[in-house]
Amino acid sequence: MDAKNISFTQEFVLLGFPEGGHLMSIFLLLLYLMILMGNLAIFSIIQIDSHLHMPMYFFLRHLSLLDICYSSVTLPLILGNAMVGNRRISFGGCMAQLYFFVSLGGAECLLLAAMAYDRYVAICNPLRYANIINQQLCVELTAASWLGGFLNSILHTAMTSQLPFCNATDINHFFCDVPPLIHLSCSDSHISQNLLYVVSVFLGMSPFLFVLVSYVRIISSILKISSAQGRHKAFSTCSAHLIVVTVFYTTANFNYIGPGPGDSFDIVRLSTMLYSIMTPLLNPVIYCLRNKEVKGAFKKLLKSGTFLSGCGNSGQGCQQLIYRLMIFKGT
Repeated sequence: MDAKNISFTQEFVLLGFPEGGHLMSIFLLLLYLMILMGNLAIFSIIQIDSHLHMPMYFFLRHLSLLDICYSSVTLPLILGNAMVGNRRISFGGCMAQLYFFVSLGGAECLLLAAMAYDRYVAICNPLRYANIINQQLCVELTAASWLGGFLNSILHTAMTSQLPFCNATDINHFFCDVPPLIHLSCSDSHISQNLLYVVSVFLGMSPFLFVLVSYVRIISSILKISSAQGRHKAFSTCSAHLIVVTVFYTTANFNYIGPGPGDSFDIVRLSTMLYSIMTPLLNPVIYCLRNKEVKGAFKKLLKSGTFLSGCGNSGQGCQQLIYRLMIFKGT
């Protein structure tokens, strides 16, 4: 029988989540609800409050939407399988999960790089910020991030779906992803593996290096601030951002270009949890909930359901001033 036809008729068994793990299921359910509530709150606040209709928050709104979709691709299925004790997934369902997970993860890699560029221009070149980071550029960078992620995923999904799996059905992972499926294939998968490495360097390592360079420049500018208090607040904010971004990129890159078939599953499981669950959970806290502007808008929403107008039509200068104050007063 043709190996390709075997692939389309079989089911896979996800071994990453242990049977009878009810306590773990409850824990993951709480994490998922926190991810949804945190990111939905940030998305709604930014959407409603006209004070927050600025480039930084435009990117953060899309980051929140990405994190909601990103976690929803894997966690509901993991929870459902754990609760009913069924760890099977159809071939079509596996490929669909792989496609959306890879596409959203790639889009987030690119979007984080765009956000780092936005912060670099705001801090290192504030006088030209309004001219450089305009609405058109924000839309173009965001659209390029989404499109890049989805185009990348089409390539990986097409390649992975053509691999023959023979009688192997056990996926040593929480969900369907490219590396465990390549390792499961019973044929020579060097082309798919090499493609994975090349694309991971392009979508994973390159944006990460860009982010690191941007933050090095940002931190060097922060050190020139005369006020010790301003230096401390700005450095604290940038450090928190950099830590979360570093965790996301390093763990994601490790999963795609680091581990081999014989590596410990505990290490893979930990790194997977960090970039697919903890990052969407921490992003609202790190980027927004520590921000005085966002907290103020949230309090107004709780009190009245509407927000008061801020700068109105006073122009880009007022928006730029608020943006700078948010950076140096504890975003």
